[in-house]
Amino acid sequence: MSRTPVRPASAGQRFRVGRVTGLGRTAAALALCAALWPAAAFATDVNTASVAELDGIRGIGPAMSRRILQERAQAPFTDWQDLIARVPGMGRQSAARLSQEGLTVGGAALAPLPAPLPKASRAGAGTGL
Repeated sequence: MSRTPVRPASAGQRFRVGRVTGLGRTAAALALCAALWPAAAFATDVNTASVAELDGIRGIGPAMSRRILQERAQAPFTDWQDLIARVPGMGRQSAARLSQEGLTVGGAALAPLPAPLPKASRAGAGTGL
């Protein structure tokens, strides 16, 4: 197998590209769509989602959907902290998992949880305090 030396392209240089046909064209189109499609297209906003859309998110069952919709009927959720405070059974960690599954509040994903501090750098560690 011989290798062609690689040279940088110059302005106005033409390239010959092979023709993509049939199944190859479909695969190329799907690959392009997957690469360019924004992740937000798959997000589900808690303030506009139907019961079916909420149930479609892994981690939200019928009971959680019902609690979310009951609270949303009172007033839309303003942010993630509002959702966590108002929906029974919704904690910071479960909210983080649901956000990773595509749930948003007002179009915003939950900010990631901060990494825990290493034991040696915790305040008072090893001082007997």
